[in-house]
Amino acid sequence: MKEKPLAVITHWIHPEVADFLAQHCRLLLNETRDSLPRSELLARLDQADAAMMFMPDWVDQELLDHAPQLKVIGAALKGFDNYDVEAITNRGIWLTNVPDLLTVPTAELAIGLLLSLGRNFRQGDHLVMGGKFQGWRPTFYGTGVQGSTVGIIGLGRLGQAVAERLQGWGARLLGHDVNPLTPERAEELRVEQTGLDELLCRSDFVLLLTPLTGTTRHLLGAEKLSLMKPGSCLISAGRGSCVDEMAVSAALRDGRLAGYAADVFEFEDWALPGRPDVIPPSLLSPDLHTFFTPHLGSAVEEVRRAIALEAAQNIVEALQGRRPHGAVNSPIRASAGA
Repeated sequence: MKEKPLAVITHWIHPEVADFLAQHCRLLLNETRDSLPRSELLARLDQADAAMMFMPDWVDQELLDHAPQLKVIGAALKGFDNYDVEAITNRGIWLTNVPDLLTVPTAELAIGLLLSLGRNFRQGDHLVMGGKFQGWRPTFYGTGVQGSTVGIIGLGRLGQAVAERLQGWGARLLGHDVNPLTPERAEELRVEQTGLDELLCRSDFVLLLTPLTGTTRHLLGAEKLSLMKPGSCLISAGRGSCVDEMAVSAALRDGRLAGYAADVFEFEDWALPGRPDVIPPSLLSPDLHTFFTPHLGSAVEEVRRAIALEAAQNIVEALQGRRPHGAVNSPIRASAGA
């Protein structure tokens, strides 16, 4: 009997997903909740036919050189800017992603960050947990959503999901995207589409929800941050490097920016040259009005299970000689053999 192909799983997955994959593949699992050291990952890929990869992974020429038998990368994520698509395609390897399942939980978290920042959740929690709360006092007055202007930068699936969920909150919604919505869709979402500079000048809350591309890296740097309405807050829930974190830190210190919340950070964009190794210490100062979460956008139990399962299904389809339903490329070897 022919031996099953080998699939390397780079991060922990639910047992149900492993059980599904085990019907079709031999598995080399990461049973910890940590990322594998790069050297160990490269060693594991030596005989791999397939790999399920995640946000902390990056695929470059070095990795591909250590995976000569690889046929498919099932990425359990939406944005794949850490993956060298051209190099993967030229090696005849399928790259797949999961474009839809992360949208709703990330939209929910983005709104949660907005509320946490506007209503001083971190400061209130610190007071209570420190045993200093003695009953109501006229303190921690913040900014509510009702009557405010919320600007959404990036009107793709995520931005539209946020706009849908803000219906009925009593906020004015502004939106900006290089690919504008149709007038009908904008009217349905009650979003006024504007230029980026106008959105920054008018918004009380700015939600940055763009993917990371060559044109969105540091989209909000010192120049654009200087345009923001005094007293406004910035929320980043798309990709960390779309914000210049050092410029944000400076804007918070000089009072131009009233608050900053983020679920994503520059150091996570592993494939970018010159990325920082850590979150800037100046941004983590407890004196600043900030609220941070550790990349929890899609961290919902049933959602993460479904994401990994869809990535597994993509792997199986590719190994069976079919075009995977989540394909983001058309590998040269696969196309030539079709």
